[in-house]
Amino acid sequence: MRTRIGIRLILGAGLATATVIGGMAFVILRSQTTQLMAERTRSADQLSETIKSATHFDMLENRRDNLHREIRAVGGLQKEGIRKVRVFNKEGQIMFSSANEEIGTRLDPRGEACYACHAEGHPLERLEIQDRARVFRAPDGTRVLGVINPIPNEPSCSASDCHAHSAKQSLLGVLDVNVSLTQVDGEIAHSRRVIVVSAILAILAVCLMMWWLNHRLVERPVAALVEGTRRVSEGDLGGSILVSGHHELGELAKAFNDMIHHLAETQRQLAQADKLASVGRLAAGIAHEINNPLTGVLSYASLLRKRMEHDPSACEDLDVIVRETVRCRGIIRGLLDFSRPTAPAKKPMDLNDVVRRAVSVVMTQLSLNHVDLSLDLASDLPSVFADANQIQQVLVNLLLNAADAIGAEGGRIRATTKHGLSSSIELLLEDSGRGIPPEDLPRIFEPFFTTKGNHGTGLGLAVSWGIVEAHGGSLEVQSELGHGACFTLRLSTAPPPEGGSPSSLPNPT
Repeated sequence: MRTRIGIRLILGAGLATATVIGGMAFVILRSQTTQLMAERTRSADQLSETIKSATHFDMLENRRDNLHREIRAVGGLQKEGIRKVRVFNKEGQIMFSSANEEIGTRLDPRGEACYACHAEGHPLERLEIQDRARVFRAPDGTRVLGVINPIPNEPSCSASDCHAHSAKQSLLGVLDVNVSLTQVDGEIAHSRRVIVVSAILAILAVCLMMWWLNHRLVERPVAALVEGTRRVSEGDLGGSILVSGHHELGELAKAFNDMIHHLAETQRQLAQADKLASVGRLAAGIAHEINNPLTGVLSYASLLRKRMEHDPSACEDLDVIVRETVRCRGIIRGLLDFSRPTAPAKKPMDLNDVVRRAVSVVMTQLSLNHVDLSLDLASDLPSVFADANQIQQVLVNLLLNAADAIGAEGGRIRATTKHGLSSSIELLLEDSGRGIPPEDLPRIFEPFFTTKGNHGTGLGLAVSWGIVEAHGGSLEVQSELGHGACFTLRLSTAPPPEGGSPSSLPNPT
């Protein structure tokens, strides 16, 4: 049977709390019981001293009737908790008692009243009050505290004419006071109930607090992680988990979101690569089948154009045929380049020089379109291992796309090179064109996808993306509709491993 980790935490915390609070309750209750018993013992001892002082002269003058009356009167104060008062001599014979039936009887030396003196083996007058007190149960089941108080032989007593006691006799008898502990036991029981109830309430409060904290800090984040994992297992990489709290689960949620982002990016790249591979296989077959007939059409159209120079109307029609045929042949050439990309011949190159060469190729067209091109090239860039011709092809495609986005009304293009992250250099190409709609951004590098209508083939960016990927770099775009676009080309400066390509650069988020 599966047990949730939150329940285990609550049970563990409840058990630990119960152990701690139970131990504290035991110590407190025991301390309170000891304190109450000590106070009751002192009170009983003070009572015995009071009785001894009150009966001193009656004992000295041997007024037995008065002594009997006083002991019975004190022993009858049951409201004060006094159960019994008695006086017995050193032989254990009860001489006076508030219970008449005990007078003249002899106590057992092993009984509760004599045990303290005989067990200790010390004179009674030297025993501490705790050693002179004992607790026993009365016939009715209630607990009784008994305190014995020695009656010493004073000079006035040994020299008295009323009774002869030797001066060598140190102890004449013992005063025994029995006090009921019913009130003390009631207070102890009440304290025990209060402590137990308080402990239970404290344990319940701790468990409730633990449940709330577990629900807020553990269950909800874990449930969100489980739900996010289920969505990912179902192929949904578009969602993310809300990061709440600066703790381990918050960091786990952030790492999970980063993982989803990287998985989505990897899935996009795989889909792009699959599309490129599919289109490449299709393009290779189509290009071979169409290229030869197009060459024939172009040749015969050009021949007819020369033969019919006297007919202006026919020449215009043939010019259209030649122009569109040349356009189709350009598309076929792009398909061939796309379907059979050549492996880059990587050599150390200066990115700034490649940028300048690409600009010189398209500068005439940019001038005709009234495009103002500015360069901001860093002078301390390291060399990169790349195919200069292929990188120049990428830059020419990006510059021509920027010019087309600007249109005939003119605008600005800015090319910037700088140091990038993770041992890389970057080229930023910004234009002031019309921008790219947000819904088109995810498809901008797909083959045959174009925003130029009939004026574009949709292969330029796809081919450029493939070239950059083959170099282990990255090509990204950021755009806002109506505010132009910015393409970022990132290449690694690390030399490629023997017989391989440089590692792909991470895409910064």
